[in-house]
Amino acid sequence: MDQQRTIPAVGIALAVATCILMVMAGSNIWTVAGAMLVWIASLWIAIPRPSPISKAEPAEGVQLTHTGMRDLIEHSGLPMLMLDGNRIIVANAAAREAIGAHIVGQDARVALRHPTAVELLDRGTGGTEIVQGLTGPRSIWHMTIQPIDGRYSLIELINRTSEADVSRAHTDFVANASHELRTPLASIIGYMETLIEEGDRIDMTRANRFHAIVLREARRLQSLVDDLMSLSRVEAEKHERPRERIELVPLIHQSARDGAGPDRQDRLEFADAPGSFAVLGDRRQLEQLVRNLVDNALKYGAADTAVTVSIAPTLRDQIVLTVQDRGDGIAAEHLPHLTRRFYRTDPGRSRAAGGTGLGLAIVKHIVERHRGRLDIESVQGEGTTVTVRLPAAG
Repeated sequence: MDQQRTIPAVGIALAVATCILMVMAGSNIWTVAGAMLVWIASLWIAIPRPSPISKAEPAEGVQLTHTGMRDLIEHSGLPMLMLDGNRIIVANAAAREAIGAHIVGQDARVALRHPTAVELLDRGTGGTEIVQGLTGPRSIWHMTIQPIDGRYSLIELINRTSEADVSRAHTDFVANASHELRTPLASIIGYMETLIEEGDRIDMTRANRFHAIVLREARRLQSLVDDLMSLSRVEAEKHERPRERIELVPLIHQSARDGAGPDRQDRLEFADAPGSFAVLGDRRQLEQLVRNLVDNALKYGAADTAVTVSIAPTLRDQIVLTVQDRGDGIAAEHLPHLTRRFYRTDPGRSRAAGGTGLGLAIVKHIVERHRGRLDIESVQGEGTTVTVRLPAAG
């Protein structure tokens, strides 16, 4: 519907005033009235009829479009950008966090600064590309441009970095596991082939030595398979918080002795704070945690020194388990990597001691499942202290 014209109030007032002066000057009343009507009519006709949409309004209409689009995509979990030509006019919260709030108002080619992204923008027809290194050296993004009309377009970014990291971790794990399994298998096969080929010609001393090596490698293989299965179970259950109430002192004492075995129990010493300490936990996994920590401490601590296992409360409703050895210690550059699968500071010594390289990885996942915290401190020449903090029950 057409809008009404604006009434020329000022012009009408001037016409009336002029006609009054003409009457006072002696002009004929009818002549004056006719002149006034013509004057007013000419003013009415001279004022243009406004169009339904003024030419001055497009900027406001575009602003309404921007506002509506911003409200629509602001809380999307995916980074999204709206472009006017190549200029970024809207960036939602996820995009501002990933790329920076400064990009609004910039040319998208300048804001993104990546050859693949720029090539996709220059096509003008939209499309999808994988952009590596958009927000960091190792970042991987799935970038899609969807034209809205001849002027506007929408960019959607999907972060594929974590998926690539998981895939890379799985590949590394399979490669490392295959290598760890191959080594004892190769030893077993080699020595058994020698025993079979030489048959009765091999002397008993040499045969017994070969048999002992085969048995040792078979046990190492068994330990590796057991740890791989344990790690798989712990990872599968790590999102399920355990609910069983467990008294820690008796569990820790028994598990520590089991981890030490009959030949090393004399090296254990306990330093428990007075009181009863309970957590909500998985008994089997907590026993494995203590066994792994004690076994590591006894393996890598000096042979004639004690390993101290202590438990105490904290002011933050936590219970702290500490396992301390007095060995050679670990260099600082190794500490951040100790919980990685198959990571060893000294591979030769670890294998000779029967280690699989999975013990601390298992411990880390058990602690995470119990909503706890794992810390490792070491001073070379003095020893290593592993601290596990678990939430107290109740």
